[in-house]
Amino acid sequence: MASDAPAAAPSQVEEGAAPRDRSDGAADGRRRARRSRRYRLDVKWSPYAFVAPFFVFFLAFGLFPLLYTGWASLHRVELTAPTDMEWVGLRNFSRLIEDEFFWNALKNTVTIGLISTVPQLLIALGIAHLLNYRLRGSMFFRVAALTPYATSVAAATLVFVLLFGRDYGMINWALGLAGIDNIDWQNGEWTSQLAVSTIVIWRWTGYNALIYLAAMQAIPNDLYESAALDGASRLQQFIHVTVPSLRHTILFTCVVSTIGATQLFGEPLLFNGSAGATGGADHQFQTLGLYLYEQGWVNLHLGRASAIAWSMFLILLVIGAVNWLLARRLSKSA
Repeated sequence: MASDAPAAAPSQVEEGAAPRDRSDGAADGRRRARRSRRYRLDVKWSPYAFVAPFFVFFLAFGLFPLLYTGWASLHRVELTAPTDMEWVGLRNFSRLIEDEFFWNALKNTVTIGLISTVPQLLIALGIAHLLNYRLRGSMFFRVAALTPYATSVAAATLVFVLLFGRDYGMINWALGLAGIDNIDWQNGEWTSQLAVSTIVIWRWTGYNALIYLAAMQAIPNDLYESAALDGASRLQQFIHVTVPSLRHTILFTCVVSTIGATQLFGEPLLFNGSAGATGGADHQFQTLGLYLYEQGWVNLHLGRASAIAWSMFLILLVIGAVNWLLARRLSKSA
């Protein structure tokens, strides 16, 4: 009997442990199934959760204001009573066609946009070309080029107001050394627009230069080496290699700069603080953004201001369509 006891003990242990092993295996299987289900749900819905905040803010601060201003543009409504709307159809838009101040603001916007955009992009292209070569302290120059963009528009404009002062401005002082009389920058039509454009050029040239620099660094070095073997100078390489390779980037910066010029507001508003939203005594540098502000927040005509806002939106749609057509043509030619 003593010899049978040790042989029976292992079988009893195995028989007693079998139910526990089966229950543990079933629990592990359920846990794996739950983890697999959570993983599938995470893979499926996490991307939507990550992008959801953008769409929430876009609906609240982008789409809703756009639709509301579109509805308000079809009504006569005052800012003091935004819920009291009187249907007028397209009357607010037809009044803009007959409004000389609207056309003056549009003309000023186009003029300031051209004066500021063309020199700005040319200077930015030259700066990027210089920074593309190995220079000592190139990182310092890149940060310095971006500094004006990071500067507050209010601070930058107030500094330029002092520089363009009629009696004590540094620019008139420098012109006086050359024998030129003091210029009333704020009250002249072309002088005021040139001064406002100078602020825009100073703020945005470095930003566009870094965009051009990033595009230049993506150009293969083989193109430059081939041009150098053919005897091309650095200027010829820039004209025949760099500029053609930057066609899409140049088009992008032209469109973005044009959109920014259409929405220009802070610089002309602060350039002549006493004039407020009128853009000078004779509206000589009043842009579409200033005219919208004057109609909506000074004259309290919310319906007219909404019509101006939608007119600007339609202008931007035209600019976007032109950009699309040019981009397609460039892609086909490439």
